[in-house]
Amino acid sequence: MLSDDQLLRYSRHIMLPEVEVAGQEIWLNSRVLILGLGGLGSPVAAYLAAAGIGELVLVDDDEVDLSNLQRQILHGQDRIGMAKVESARCSLLALNPDIRITTLQQRLDGETLAQWVAQVDMVMDCTDNFTTRFALNRACFAAGVPLVSGAAIRFDGQISVYDPRVADSPCYQCLYGDGDDENLTCSESGVLAPLVGIIGAMQAMEGLKLLAGIGRPLTGRLLILDGRRMEWRELRLHKDPACPVCGQAEQV
Repeated sequence: MLSDDQLLRYSRHIMLPEVEVAGQEIWLNSRVLILGLGGLGSPVAAYLAAAGIGELVLVDDDEVDLSNLQRQILHGQDRIGMAKVESARCSLLALNPDIRITTLQQRLDGETLAQWVAQVDMVMDCTDNFTTRFALNRACFAAGVPLVSGAAIRFDGQISVYDPRVADSPCYQCLYGDGDDENLTCSESGVLAPLVGIIGAMQAMEGLKLLAGIGRPLTGRLLILDGRRMEWRELRLHKDPACPVCGQAEQV
């Protein structure tokens, strides 16, 4: 049961016929893993916290740097040198003190990554390299946990949902095969600050929809934003039968 304060805090959600009290209760009982507390992870975490996701598991092994502050809105000047997960925790609890936050100041990989993914209802990929993204994709499909993946670089962004609960859902590996991390990070190529806010907010939107079963998710679809022209393209994605993660060979 929602308390009187919760009914007031989340009243604009509860007014929506697609959400109501039942949908808000789903969010309050959900646990979401956010990998990366930088440009994408900041708006993702902020909107999920404000929306009332019951527990956020924050993962990042980095510390706040002056060069982050142009776009990573969870962090401030006074937190330079602080662990990003702790800085994020302070900001998120200021937004919503009723949520629970678990912080992991480490790089998750291997069995540790698999164990954490298996303990949550959804994963938000807010990382910036193919190695981590591929590992996260494998862990999510092994555990049957939906993955909301966003990316932003220069003036260009993209977002999609990879959902192992959906029989014909492709996975991240289907789309990218063997990716190359060369020149793909913001530190190497730059990024316009509002771009990460746009993509991160959309990741949060897709996550809330998926958890509460609202509308049509981006499963099997890739949205690509050209920020210079503010134009969106939508690509249909299909499962690769030969994919080593989700293809037919993996199903045998």
